[in-house]
Amino acid sequence: MLDRAVRVAIVLACVTGFAADARANHSTPGAPTRAGAWLARVVVPTTLRSRPAGPIVTTVGPRAPWNGGPVGLLVLGSRRLEAGGTWLRVRRYGRPNGSSAWISADAAQLTSTPYRIEISTGRRLVRLRHKGAVIRSFRAVVGRPGMPTPHGLFAVAERVRQPTPNGFLGPWALLLTAHSDALARFEGGPGTVAIHGRAGASLVDPLGSARSHGCIRIDNAAITLLARVAREGTPVLITS
Repeated sequence: MLDRAVRVAIVLACVTGFAADARANHSTPGAPTRAGAWLARVVVPTTLRSRPAGPIVTTVGPRAPWNGGPVGLLVLGSRRLEAGGTWLRVRRYGRPNGSSAWISADAAQLTSTPYRIEISTGRRLVRLRHKGAVIRSFRAVVGRPGMPTPHGLFAVAERVRQPTPNGFLGPWALLLTAHSDALARFEGGPGTVAIHGRAGASLVDPLGSARSHGCIRIDNAAITLLARVAREGTPVLITS
């Protein structure tokens, strides 16, 4: 049985956690920074619109299409209408790269993340930031000439555990909101760009090279770490 001091500590921790969540959900969400970002977890089927309360662009549900997990959207800004209701501008999955849309805040649960992934295709380097500070760096394989890794501010769309960890993609693939600018489709899919591990035939291309079809490959220990901390909606900035 827990003694009184332990029970009190647990209660205080829970109260503190609930208070932090309450503060996060009632703050005004703004654009992502190096120190953190707002995420909107979709909790009910809803629509994405071209402007607050405007024409419908597409629909989105609370379950992701590949892994059946949560749908988390990177928040780029927010607006409150005079008629009432808060709207969130979010990074949208789909073409063209960099697309955004608006979602009613009533359809989402707001949280925040201190993590951010930054990728340099020129340096062929992946960096993980926590509250603005670089805490890990990983060498990477990036897109080859003619099939480059696209640049821009994207987000993690899904974290997909691979059924065969020793396969080409390694143990995890982090699907991004980015799509190839060179390939309309790839291996039956829509040309989605991902960060994934390395095993099997993908080990032929050494880290620090530009030999992929646009995806970013890193060591399996590195992708396992990213899959653990980079929730759906986590910002991913890809630059030269």
